[in-house]
Amino acid sequence: MAERDLAAELLTAERRLQAAQRAGDVDELDRLLDDRLIAVGPDGAHYRKQDDLDAYRSGTSVVDELVEEALESLVVGSTGVTFFTGTVRGTFGGAPFAARMRYTRTWAYEDGWRIVAAHIAVI
Repeated sequence: MAERDLAAELLTAERRLQAAQRAGDVDELDRLLDDRLIAVGPDGAHYRKQDDLDAYRSGTSVVDELVEEALESLVVGSTGVTFFTGTVRGTFGGAPFAARMRYTRTWAYEDGWRIVAAHIAVI
């Protein structure tokens, strides 16, 4: 597949992820998160795919509002990175929060884009 096609698909996958986060769509999140995922949250803790899915299932993570301010991406071969900046409001770990956030997500392309690593920061 041509690199520009992969780049367009990466942005589509990122927006699918954002929609799934807003909707609490655990099935879509399961499709987009790689089983090997390691994410570093704004608290510095490491999270795995199952941690994220469990938090959405239990309601301890809820995204009430997610507003994209900027989105950049980079594709090199079958690896992609997205850089999201925006405002997020909801519940994390059972506690309400609202913040301007930056998400850096590393995606691997294997029959579709899946997130293998992420870093989330409050800015």
